[in-house]
Amino acid sequence: MIATVYTAGVEGVTGFSVSVECALMEVLEERSGGFDVVGLPDNAVKEAKERVRNAALSSGFIFPVCAKITVNMAPADKKKAGSGYDLALLMAVLAADGQIKEDLSGLCFIGELSLSGKIRAVSGVLSMVLAAREAGIKKVFVPKGNAAEASVVEGITAYGVADVAELVAHITGKAVLAPTVFDKGAYLSKNQRAPVDLADVKGQQSAKRALEIAAAGGHNLLFIGPPGTGKSMLAKSLPGILPSLTFEEALQSTTVHSCAGILPEGEALLSVRPFRAPHHTMSAASLAGGGTVPKPGEVSLAHNGVLFLDELPEFSKQVTEILRQPLEDGQITITRAVGRCTFPTRFMLVCAMNPCRCGYYGHPTKKCTCKAEDLKKYMAKISGPLLDRIDIQIEVSSLSYEELSDTRVGESSAVVRDRVNEARKFAAARYRKAGKQIYSNAALSPADVRAFCQPDEEGSAILKAAYESLGLSARGHDRILRVARTIADLEGCERVGAMHLAQAIQLRSLDRKYF
Repeated sequence: MIATVYTAGVEGVTGFSVSVECALMEVLEERSGGFDVVGLPDNAVKEAKERVRNAALSSGFIFPVCAKITVNMAPADKKKAGSGYDLALLMAVLAADGQIKEDLSGLCFIGELSLSGKIRAVSGVLSMVLAAREAGIKKVFVPKGNAAEASVVEGITAYGVADVAELVAHITGKAVLAPTVFDKGAYLSKNQRAPVDLADVKGQQSAKRALEIAAAGGHNLLFIGPPGTGKSMLAKSLPGILPSLTFEEALQSTTVHSCAGILPEGEALLSVRPFRAPHHTMSAASLAGGGTVPKPGEVSLAHNGVLFLDELPEFSKQVTEILRQPLEDGQITITRAVGRCTFPTRFMLVCAMNPCRCGYYGHPTKKCTCKAEDLKKYMAKISGPLLDRIDIQIEVSSLSYEELSDTRVGESSAVVRDRVNEARKFAAARYRKAGKQIYSNAALSPADVRAFCQPDEEGSAILKAAYESLGLSARGHDRILRVARTIADLEGCERVGAMHLAQAIQLRSLDRKYF
């Protein structure tokens, strides 16, 4: 007898549907039987045979021993990796043996089995359920720990199951499982919180203004200044002034985190923009992603959020140079023997660094102890092409005693965030009117820059002078225009003016002093 059930797998962050076909052929003696799995299974799938056998017996079912069991996982040309296929394998065997007589078509089974029959959570369920929906599946059965994320997918009824006995009882009508329901309204009403509020940062008004502009346009940002001036605090306050995640953005980011296996159990969707702050000892693979079966790296885990690199020159140059393509393309492709996987990488890059090794180059009161060649060597760790991709470069100076002891409370993140949201709405209305789907000014293409960021005559003269005096590249020219467009949006101006361009140029001129 042949039975077919459905499950799904993940390739990168993209799911694909899998049909599990099980054929049973009776044999005369137990030792003549066997359990073979074909269809490009990896070791975890091959080992599932023992988990399936013990889970069936522990759940009160008879495992067919006097039979030759052959399981084909289609499509046969795609690698099947991970333990998420266990549950589908068991259901296919039970259906082929006649222990489950109900129609299993239109159902999808995802989950890892324990020897006792418990169903354990797996990674990448959100991508799998999306793939199941594309294949026309209406109902999915997943581990209880994954039920919340599975319920997010519209058009799918998701059931969280604890063990095999509970699942079979529901399918045979002996018990009823309640589907997991996603409350979209409650999710959208969640407040975004950051670890640091802007009101906690003393002084640094110019840096706060730069942070607001970066948030409003999604621009990359670099803080340069002596130790202890608040560079890290400013960066950590950024998530609190960014616009809330849209439902579509949350779905994209959650998919990446789910496939990486770092989505908290029971979490339906990420409610705040990702903020990734890896240590400077990280490897190139952990930043870009990789592995035998490619997994997303930090550039993908920060998708729709912030990647913060503190002490930028301390990162290996081999690591930081990886950022160049993801920043430009919004995606990264990892090629391995098993195939190619493409991961999304739309993130804001925020960096912080000291001006030199000792940290006091250019300090008004403390003397720098670095030699000229040491200073050049320190700054040479940051390449020109990477610096060219950073829209805003701002100097964070030391605070005076008066600024530090000032008891007045500055603007809170909530107040700044309101202005950022207004600027984004202003820009969105302009792009919507032009028939464009653009979420931030930083994502404008060169053609869009020509269409939406052209300055007036006075502004063009200022930009020409800056282009020649600063030695800007074509990329730098366009990035200044994008920042000027954001400054104009914050002021509610439809046309980019000379003052907007002057501010944008000022926010990008530190490379002449330090680099």
